[in-house]
Amino acid sequence: MTHIIMEPCIGVKDTACVDVCPVDCIYGADEDEWPMLYIQPEECIDCGLCVDACPVEAIVPEEEVPEKWESFIAKNYTQFDLEPPG
Repeated sequence: MTHIIMEPCIGVKDTACVDVCPVDCIYGADEDEWPMLYIQPEECIDCGLCVDACPVEAIVPEEEVPEKWESFIAKNYTQFDLEPPG
């Protein structure tokens, strides 16, 4: 499984999660192109280091995404032209 970045990340300037990712699978630090960061689902190794590094608690394992933010699962996949699960 991958991790998903959710709404609390929108507009956040802190990219600590990018710095700790051992496989560099978090993209979007250029806010002019993307309003938030995204995890490339096929590159994520599910290590969870980004979860602890996120200052706004916007990253969770895909299976733990709260119902109110389930749309962010599809957003993370489609950002990389991938078919969302389900």
